[in-house]
Parts: sequence; C-alpha cells; structure tokens
Amino acid sequence: MVPALLGRGINAFAAAPSPVFVLAEKVRCPVSFRFLAAPVSSVLVLGVLVLGGCASKGELDVSEAGAGVTAVRTACPATGIPAGTGDVTLFDPATSRDSSAIDVVAVMTDVRATCDDSDSAGDNVNTNLTFQVQARRTRTDGARDVTLPYFVSVVQGGSAVVAKRVGRVVVHFDAGQARGSANAQASASVSRAAATLPDDVKRRITEKRKAGNQSAAVDPLSAPDVRAAVLRASFEALVGFQLTDDQLKYNATR
Repeated sequence: MVPALLGRGINAFAAAPSPVFVLAEKVRCPVSFRFLAAPVSSVLVLGVLVLGGCASKGELDVSEAGAGVTAVRTACPATGIPAGTGDVTLFDPATSRDSSAIDVVAVMTDVRATCDDSDSAGDNVNTNLTFQVQARRTRTDGARDVTLPYFVSVVQGGSAVVAKRVGRVVVHFDAGQARGSANAQASASVSRAAATLPDDVKRRITEKRKAGNQSAAVDPLSAPDVRAAVLRASFEALVGFQLTDDQLKYNATR
C-alpha cells in the first residue's frame, strides 16, 4: 500500500466534481533526493512521484554530467485501500457492539489495476480496478446473500477528492457454509492534460547535475512551486468499503 493511503478515514472521501488522473513521461531523478527524510505528510506528496515515476523500471545513470535514476513516470494512478476502510463488521442487533453480536465480517483484498496510458488512448486515461471481498458469517443455517457497499475515489495531491462513485458487491453463502467471497470492479476516466507537469517543471526535475556543483546537493522538489506542481499532477485511485460513521468508529477503536 502506498504510504499516502495511511491514516485516512472514509469521511475524507466525500463526493466531488469530475475526475482526473496522472501523466506518462520519462523522468530522471537525481540521486540526491531524500524522500524518506520527510514527515508522513510530505511522503504523501512525494510518494506518487516515487511509486508512479522513480521507483518503477529505474536504471542508474552515471555520466560526466552527473548521476541519477532514469525511470518512466506512468500516467496510471497509485492504487490501494485507505486505512480503516478495508474491512467491515455487521452486527445483529445492528446497535450492539458486543463480540457475541457479530453477524458478518468482510475484508477487501487483492486490489489490482489495469490502465491504458499510451498516447493512442486519447485525451483520457482509463483505469479499471478489480478486487475481492472475503467474508465470514456466524450463523450458517440456510443460504444467504449479503450486500456490501464500496466506494472508489480519485484523490489529487494526497488530500483533494476529485471524484467518487459508490457501488455494491453481493457475497453469497451456501447453506451450512461460514465463508463466502465475491469479485468486484470499478473504473475511472480522467483528463491526461490535468495530470501533465509543466515543461519548465519537468526540466528542473530532470536536469542533469554534476557531482561537486551546488545544484547537485539541492533537491528540486524543495522548491515550493515545483512541489506544488508535482502535487497537482499526482493522483491516487482508492477503493474501500462505504462505511457508516459507527462502522468507521468501530474499525478505529476496536
């Protein structure tokens, strides 16, 4: 899971305007970057650049002009499950929170994403998400279907929800069986232009730096304008159970 996903609650993923995603481009990241030295909030900002750009298919590039890592920064967003939304517990009676009243416990797992970020895909980048829900029930008398709502949200810059959709997945339990599972999917389409870094920002990030020069010791992302531009072009596609306030509180305090 991406570090940016940790510590978020369902209330952070309220409905918002039209969707947007990330860009595809080649980025050369200076080895002087110090991502892990930043606090969690900053890792959130830089995490998408690392996972979506400098951490995939990286190659060490050492030349007379300097050293760095050459990688492809994909247009596909980072994906995952926000903390606190990956499982849901149903009670019977619904108002009880006693362990003896637990009716169904479900967990979301195996989140996978496929997307087409090629130029031939046009102005939009389409992403398809698939995941599995595994559930366990307490009473096994008779067959039963349990419907569980889930959400998919597109988050820009680590905090701004720019799109949200709610769907439902049905888990079937055969008579006498305590466990059941189901597969579900969601999709999103965003503007490629909204996720593209300005040319001047790309030049500043990918500029070759020669060892010994003052510029080689300076992280270009320490510049506020560069940082802000990377934030605006960084996106995540997140899925989780659509929880009530009581369910979210239970997950946070159990």
